[in-house]
Amino acid sequence: MTYRALELRQPAPLPHEAELRAEVRAFLATEEFVPLCDAWLAGHDPCFSRRLGVGGFIGMTIPVRYGGHGRSVLERYVVTEELLAAGAPVAAHWIADRQTAPLLLHYGTEDQRERFLPLIARGECFFSLGMSEPDSGSDLASVTTAATPVDGGFLVTGRKVWTSHAHHSHFMLTLCRTGPAGESRHEGLSQLIVDLQAPGVDVRPIALLSGEHHFNEVVLDDVFVPDALVLGTLGAGWTQVMSELAYERSGPERLLSTYPVLAELVRAVGPAPDAARAAAIGRLVAQLVALRRLSRSVAAALEAGETPLVEAALVKEVGTRYERAVTELARLQLPIEPHLGAGGRLEELVAQAILAGPGFTLRAGTSEIMRGIVARGLGVR
Repeated sequence: MTYRALELRQPAPLPHEAELRAEVRAFLATEEFVPLCDAWLAGHDPCFSRRLGVGGFIGMTIPVRYGGHGRSVLERYVVTEELLAAGAPVAAHWIADRQTAPLLLHYGTEDQRERFLPLIARGECFFSLGMSEPDSGSDLASVTTAATPVDGGFLVTGRKVWTSHAHHSHFMLTLCRTGPAGESRHEGLSQLIVDLQAPGVDVRPIALLSGEHHFNEVVLDDVFVPDALVLGTLGAGWTQVMSELAYERSGPERLLSTYPVLAELVRAVGPAPDAARAAAIGRLVAQLVALRRLSRSVAAALEAGETPLVEAALVKEVGTRYERAVTELARLQLPIEPHLGAGGRLEELVAQAILAGPGFTLRAGTSEIMRGIVARGLGVR
């Protein structure tokens, strides 16, 4: 058995990083919002997203000719860190900015780029992800949503599930089968941009235990998708999705969904906590520093045009466990079990984190799948 070591490059510090962070903080200081845990899923505020777009904090890596700002992946990383640490309501534009825009730049046609990228950069066009299906579990290659060729495009029929904010989004980037599987189930898969307002689209809510509505099942019944909205090459959908997942699994949102809990916990215990509390919080801060270095190393690889799937899976798996550890430590400091509407700021944030926690280990791939990817990548499986 041959083992492989991960090579984690550390990017050089940005020369103007402090100034960029100060810009984001100055913007946030002018906004009125209640910080949330898991704000990149729970904090859906289209007006906030549009103001972010005006401020130049969306579409940062989109070239200027497409309405973006021509900045680096690492500069975008700095901005997203600040937004997540503040618990800002960024969910509306998150998927479009995080992964749809890079996919369009890499695989899209010129017409697609000119149509969608300026709107994404302005915070005016929102995308959902049409990957998971009700009967597929974590086996993404088993999708059965089918796109049948017709004159001028395709008729798409099938079901997608856990589609975050499909009830608010304009489009859904949909993985579907446009051809036979052949020798590999990865063959015959393609990505189509589905208009969520098109005839035949039925968006059905999936409510959380708290009653909140972020997730949906999207039923597609002979939905027409024109040829112009095929993303990339027919039959190359699997390769495209794999490159997309590197963006989805590796960013600071995999470490900072519960950061507002950690920050509030530090404020709550005060400047002189007892030794046990100080040690426990210190361990979490040390882990966060290490995880941040890992996540930034993946951002550097993406900046270099690489597809660091194994490294991204490692960020996602370890980051998920870290976020749950933050929630559990904070819960143990409270005199009662937290619940929404409990009154205290820490209690409220911990309650949000507990309710969101089950989703941490599922979205973007289950922890078991992530461990398998890492094990295979390292040659230990």
